[in-house]
Amino acid sequence: MGVIRYLLALLAIAGAVVSGIALRVHYSNMVESCSINQVWDCATVNRSSFAEIGHLPVAAIGIAGYLVLAGLAMMRRRFLLFLGSGAGFVFAFRLTMIEQYGLGAWCVYCVISQILIALILLISLAWFAAAYRRLLRDASKLA
Repeated sequence: MGVIRYLLALLAIAGAVVSGIALRVHYSNMVESCSINQVWDCATVNRSSFAEIGHLPVAAIGIAGYLVLAGLAMMRRRFLLFLGSGAGFVFAFRLTMIEQYGLGAWCVYCVISQILIALILLISLAWFAAAYRRLLRDASKLA
């Protein structure tokens, strides 16, 4: 199970990189290559009013969140990682619903980020559950 924390940290770093690219799109005046058509349009999504919370770009929040998750994975803080990735998933899911129903446009980077946070959530749940089962098994041996 030692390799799991590295996998989780790698996924979180990938999420930070994808969020960094989305942040670049947010501040860029150029038409981005990921703006494929009216449905797949990163510029529309990343420059909408939903792309900021109190003048702070959502992509910057994503970078910070992913870096925190990477740190928690490396410190083996399984439960905190699970809780944090759950919060990140809910936040990203809300943004996905805004893309679908509010904007009618999708950002490739946002979809990749949603997939990454879902993977981190599922793997962190399995990692935490395995440790919890081991703890219960060891406790039953002591009783």
